[in-house]
Order: sequence, then C-alpha cells, then structure tokens
Amino acid sequence: MWPVRRPPALPNQPGPPFDNLTARRLRVALGMGPEHVAYGLRVSYGLPYVTPDLVLAWERGIVCPTSPELTALAGVLWCSPGELIGRPRTLREHRVSRGIAPEDVARAVGVELLVYLGMEERDEWRGTDRQSAALAELLELTLPDFVAVTGREKRLAECLRGAVSTRWQAYVRQVAKIVPLDRRLVEETLMDLHRQYQGQMVSTLSWGGGGERSGEAGQEFLDEIVERFWEAVERRP
Repeated sequence: MWPVRRPPALPNQPGPPFDNLTARRLRVALGMGPEHVAYGLRVSYGLPYVTPDLVLAWERGIVCPTSPELTALAGVLWCSPGELIGRPRTLREHRVSRGIAPEDVARAVGVELLVYLGMEERDEWRGTDRQSAALAELLELTLPDFVAVTGREKRLAECLRGAVSTRWQAYVRQVAKIVPLDRRLVEETLMDLHRQYQGQMVSTLSWGGGGERSGEAGQEFLDEIVERFWEAVERRP
C-alpha cells in the first residue's frame, strides 16, 4: 500500500494563525494522546493522511494546519475553531491581519513587489535595518513579532534551550545579539528561566516520576521556551 501524503496547501490560501500551545493543552486536558487525535481526524473528518507525528508537528509549531485541518482539529478537541486561532506569526499573517495589500507593503518598505512576495512565500524577511524599521511601523509589530517575522525566532529558541539546559552565562551575548534588549535584562531573564527549568526537572524526579515523566515535562518546557522568555521579559520592572 502506498503511503498517504498530506495534500499541498493551495497557493495564496494560507491557514489562519494557529495557537499550537492551546491545542496541546486542550488535548492533554481531554486525556488524549497524539494518536487519539490523529485517529479522530482520519475516521471522523476524512483526513486519512494525519498521523500522530503530524499532530505533534502542529503542537510544536513546526507546521501549521490548513483551514480545513484546523476546523477538524477543533471538532476532535471539542472546542470552537476560534479557540485554536492564535496571534499572527508570519509576515503574511501580519499583513493579512492588518488588511494591507502586498503592493502597499512593498511600496512602504522600498522593495520590488516580486521580491517582497518571495520573502512572504519563504517566510524569510531580508530587508535592511531601515526597511525593517519601516515594516515594523507599518504592520505595528511588537518586539516578539519583529523577531519572529525577521527570521530570528528559530535561532533564539536554540540559544534559549541551550541556556536553560546548560550554562546560561554562555548564551547571554548570543541572545543579546538576536533581541535588542538591555544586557542586564537578558542576564536576569536567562538566569530566571534556567532556575525554572532545572527546578522543574529536579521536582519531577523527586516525586518519583522517573525518567519518562521528567523527559516529557522537560520537553514541554523547551517547546514553550520562546513564549516563556517573552513572558519573563514582560514581568521584569
């Protein structure tokens, strides 16, 4: 039997912004594993290509469900589709959420339309500092949004995971280069996240959860590391 493959998304029809963390929390609250969600999507909603790995990819933000997939996922998780729609994350999602045409963005930041559309398609902003500032102003991007849109979030996540799982001091300079924040604020935030992560791992082990439970708790913390970083930054005076 040939493997069933996920059909490609239609061009110019991206799915809505997806709140992957809410999807995972709802699944866990229902006592369901990724395999249960995948089974429900295959049997009840006619999506034969959905596997537990695809469900996990959605939950970890690696890929986003299309609009039909998101609607079906909401049905399996007993929630409304609106509960699974998160804040815009990609360049295209921010533009669409503001109701701005690609031509207007290209004109405002000073790039050719086809060049801009290519950056949207690859989700890879390559503008200069001046163009980036114009983009942030036009789309009203917050600092977390700006980091995500300019393609720095993946590198930030890698540094943060290293900081909490090893020596946080070794990652201060790297994180400070990625996010334009005061160095002292970066140091305090990394130290706080490191303490939280290490404390959670020790606590899980001390309660007799064993390696599997500790590993799951640690992976969840690492999957949410970027969101935890920005929350910790906002809490700082």
